[in-house]
Amino acid sequence: MPEVIFPGPEGRLEGRFNPGPRPRAPVAMILHPHPQAGGTMNNRIVQALYQTFVRRGFATLRFNFRGVGKSQGAFDNGVGELSDAASALDWVQSIHPEAQTTWIAGVSFGAWIGMQLLMRRPEIKGFISIAPPANMYDFTFLAPCPSSGIIIQGEADEVVTPSAVQKLVDKLRTQRHITIHHDTIPGANHFFEHEMPQLMKSVDDYLDMRLAGDR
Repeated sequence: MPEVIFPGPEGRLEGRFNPGPRPRAPVAMILHPHPQAGGTMNNRIVQALYQTFVRRGFATLRFNFRGVGKSQGAFDNGVGELSDAASALDWVQSIHPEAQTTWIAGVSFGAWIGMQLLMRRPEIKGFISIAPPANMYDFTFLAPCPSSGIIIQGEADEVVTPSAVQKLVDKLRTQRHITIHHDTIPGANHFFEHEMPQLMKSVDDYLDMRLAGDR
C-alpha cells in the first residue's frame, strides 16, 4: 500500500492509498479517531476498514489529520480536520474523477468528521460510523442526513454512551428516503478490543447488502 503525500489546507497530509483496479472504481475514505487520544491512520479499526474496501475494489484512502504523523499543522478541534477530510477527498477524486460512488467510514472522532463531510458532499452515497461520539459532539447538523449508512456501537462502550448513540439513530430514522442501520456489538468497549471479528462481520454484512446491486 503506497504512502502518499498530498496538499491539505495547512500543508502536507500523509496517507496510504490503494488505487482502484479499474478506471470507474468507487472511492472510499477512512477517518481515524481523535488525534489527542492517540488516534492515527494506523489505528487497527481504520486499517481493517481500509482493507475491506480495498478487497472490494474501491480506490481507498486513509490519512493522518493535521499534526499527526507526517501531516503538517496542529489539532484544530474538528474544524480544520473537516477541511483536511475535504482536501483528501478532492485528492482521491482527482485521481478517480469517474468514480461512480463514494463511501466514507470513520471511527469515533473520525465518524463525527465523516458525517459532517457527508452533509457537504452529495456524491457520498454511503457511510459507516463506528462509535460516533454522540454524547460529546453536536450531531444536529444531520438535518436531514443525506444518505443511508450504518452506525455500529459497542454495548459496553465506556467513552461513548450507547444511549446517546441510540438517540442519534432514532432521530435519523425519522427521515424519509434514507435507511439507517444500527448494530450493537455485545460486550464491546470503545476500542472493540476483543470483538474485532464481530465488528468487521457487521461492516462486511452491511457492505454485502448495499453493494449487491452495484455489481
